[in-house]
Amino acid sequence: MITWRRLTEDDFPLLISWLEQPHVARWWNHETSIEAVRRDFGPALRGEEPSEELIAHLDGTPFGLVQRCRLADYPEYLAEVAALIEVPSGAMTIDYLIGEPQLVGRGLGPQMIRSAVQAIWDEHPDAPGVLVPVSAANRASWRALEKAGLLRVAEGEMEPDNPVDDRAHYLYRIDRT
Repeated sequence: MITWRRLTEDDFPLLISWLEQPHVARWWNHETSIEAVRRDFGPALRGEEPSEELIAHLDGTPFGLVQRCRLADYPEYLAEVAALIEVPSGAMTIDYLIGEPQLVGRGLGPQMIRSAVQAIWDEHPDAPGVLVPVSAANRASWRALEKAGLLRVAEGEMEPDNPVDDRAHYLYRIDRT
């Protein structure tokens, strides 16, 4: 069973270990010093930034991270998404990773995404839908979205998370039913 709790500063060493894993580093392209993690994740923890950082647990053991936010809270990001598809007012987005390498490829990605979407429906009842851009090159990620029930609704260019990637992205969507 997947459960959630908010990321805390006590989780930073674990998060750093995940960000250093080759399967995560390839797509997240994040600095892994404690200073960089504090700089980039600390504001959300302190309520200074509107994103929510959640640790996913499998049977009580942490295994992944989900970031979620309203697209409107990040105007530049919203503009990129809105260039590909009409964005409903209040729509949210997620980003995610499975940090534990031994758990990759075991079907947890789709489970985690379904659970994250359900948590959005439960905790953000005014959110009409979830839109998730993903690099077209990240097949594992977009396949997990499809297996979780999200539909590919657009393709286009967006700024990549990793500068080695081109700008090609797929956009996935699921609406509240």
